[in-house]
Amino acid sequence: MKKIAIIGRPNVGKSSLFNRLVKKRDAITSDMAGTTRDVKRREVVINNKRALLLDTGGLDKGCELYDKIKEMSIKAAHKADIILYMVDGKGLPEDEDKKLFYELQTMGKDIALVVNKIDNDKMKDKLWDFYEFGCDAIFGISVSHNRGTVNLLEWVYNQIPDSDIIDEEAEEIISEPEVENYEDELNDDEFFSQFDEDDEDNYFYTDEEEVEDNSIFAQNDNIKEFDENDLNHIKIAIIGRTNVGKSSLLNALLGEERSVVSAVSGTTIDPIDESIDYKGKQLTFVDTAGLRRRGKIEGIERYALMRTKEMLENANMALVVLDASEPFLDLDEKIAGLVDQNRLACIIVLNKWDIADKNEFEKIKNEVRDRFKFLAYAPIITLSANTHQRVDKLHDMILQINENYSQRITTSQLNAVIDKAQQRHQLPTMHGQVIRIYYTTQYETRPPKIAIVMNKPKGLHFTYRRYLTNKLREAFDFTGTPLLFKAKKRGER
Repeated sequence: MKKIAIIGRPNVGKSSLFNRLVKKRDAITSDMAGTTRDVKRREVVINNKRALLLDTGGLDKGCELYDKIKEMSIKAAHKADIILYMVDGKGLPEDEDKKLFYELQTMGKDIALVVNKIDNDKMKDKLWDFYEFGCDAIFGISVSHNRGTVNLLEWVYNQIPDSDIIDEEAEEIISEPEVENYEDELNDDEFFSQFDEDDEDNYFYTDEEEVEDNSIFAQNDNIKEFDENDLNHIKIAIIGRTNVGKSSLLNALLGEERSVVSAVSGTTIDPIDESIDYKGKQLTFVDTAGLRRRGKIEGIERYALMRTKEMLENANMALVVLDASEPFLDLDEKIAGLVDQNRLACIIVLNKWDIADKNEFEKIKNEVRDRFKFLAYAPIITLSANTHQRVDKLHDMILQINENYSQRITTSQLNAVIDKAQQRHQLPTMHGQVIRIYYTTQYETRPPKIAIVMNKPKGLHFTYRRYLTNKLREAFDFTGTPLLFKAKKRGER
C-alpha cells in the first residue's frame, strides 16, 4: 500500500486536508500553531485505490519541540511514496519553505507542491509566485471551500499503482467540506468537572455496582454472542496526567519512535493510535493527551480531552500510568476513576522505576492500593519506558487480562460457586422476609456481567453482593477486569 505524507509548516491546512481525505473530522484542527505534533495515520480510498495517509506536525523553528517534530516528519517523508508539501497561498513564498521543499526533493519521491487557501479566482494569480520552487506538480486549492482538490486527487491517483485498486464501486473520496466546529464538544462540563480541584468525590464507582440496562433480558437471558474477530482486537488506552511517560511507554510497546517525547508538559495533543500484531492478537494502543485539573485546561487541550473521552468509550482496556518517582496526586485518582466509569479492564503501570526508590516498593504498592480501592482488581507492574525495563512483560499481561475480560463462565459453574457461598453465609432477610437466589447466569462479556435471578432483587444488600464478588474472584480468574452484577426477578425483562 502506498504511503502519502502531508508535510509543511504550521497553520497551512495539513490537518484539514487530512480530515477531508479520510472523510471525517479525525485530526484536531485549530488556528494555534503546533496543534499536530505526532504523525497521525489513516487508511484512505482515492477514487478506487487504497493508500495510507500520514498527517505530520508543523515545521516551525519557533516551536520548542521543533527538532523532535521535524525528526518525526522527515522520518514519515522517508517512509512515504508520495509527498504533499503544503504552503499558505495567502502570503509570499517563505525561504524556510523552499529550504524544506528542496530537502524533500532530494529523496527522489513523487512530490507535489500544494498551495492552500486559494479561496477564489482572484487569488489564482498568486500561484505564479510559487513556481520558483521548481516543481512540475503545483496545485492551488482551498480545503475549507473544497476548491481545486479534484486535480490534486487525480494527480495522487495516478501515482498509486493499479495493483492497489480495491473495488470499482468504492466510495469516492471527494465530498462536501466537513464543518470543523468543536463548540458542541466544549459544552461538556460534566467531563471537565471530573478534573475540578474542588470536586473530590464526584464519579467513583465500585466494581459490584448494578448495571442499569435491562434490554439484555429481552432475549430470555441469552448470553451475548461472541465476535471472534472483535476478541482478537484489543483496544488499549494509555492514560495519566501530564509528564508521567505515556508517549515513552507507547514508543517502548511499539519498539519504535511513534510519538513525540519531551519534557514539555502537554506534548501530546491529538490522541495517537498504532496497532501491532502479537501472538495472533491485534493490539491497538492509543496515546492520549495528558490530563490536568480543570482550572489548568486551556485552549486546544480542551479539544484533546474530548478526544480522550471518545477513546475511552471505545477502548477495552486502560493502562493507568503513574510516575513512581514522585508522590501520587489526587488528580491521579480522578483520572483512574475514568477507567471505572467506562468499565474497562485495567493495568496500573508504575513508570520511571529506573529512578524510583526500589526499597520503597511495598510502601508504594500499599499507597496505590489505598488510593485506588476502586481498581483493586487491577494488577500492578513496575517498569521503565525510558530503558524498556520489563516493558516486554506488559504485552503478555495484556493478553491474559483480555482473556479474563472476555471470558464466559457457564451457568452451572456460576451456580455451584453461588450455592456454596450461600451455604457458608445465608442471605440476610429483608423486613422479616426470606430472600432467595434462584440462579445466576452471565449475560455479557467485556466486562463480564452476571445476572442474579431472585425473588426480591432489592433485598440484595451491597455487602452481600461484595461477598459474592469475592467468592467469584476466588473461583475464577478475573484479574484485571471489573465484575458487574444485575439483580432481577424471574421473568423480568
